[in-house]
Amino acid sequence: MLTGFIKDDQGQDLIEYTLLLAFVCIATVALFVSSGGSLAGIWTSANSDLASANTSAS
Repeated sequence: MLTGFIKDDQGQDLIEYTLLLAFVCIATVALFVSSGGSLAGIWTSANSDLASANTSAS
């Protein structure tokens, strides 16, 4: 019974896919965290340009 339990590889694919999904999630989070500052700069620049255009149009 113990030998059969050790040799049983049922569920191995589920663990592999779970690890792959975890790796993809971690990579995605790292990408978003590292690009956060850059996106904030772009948003601030666009907001300033729109405010300036609004002021000059008035």
